[in-house]
Amino acid sequence: MGNFSIWHWLVVLFVLTPPIPIGKILQKNGRSWAWSLLYFVPLVNIIFLWIWAFSDDQKL
Repeated sequence: MGNFSIWHWLVVLFVLTPPIPIGKILQKNGRSWAWSLLYFVPLVNIIFLWIWAFSDDQKL
């Protein structure tokens, strides 16, 4: 129960790496990279994605 297999590390890799490019995209749009941490909050990330996708303003 103390050893991690390669599959455990792959799952960790796929879960923890998406905020990095999300943060880069947010910085290009003039927002803080810290907003990418919302990726880890299940319902909030979907709500903010919809808000940003359909807003006309660059900064909310």
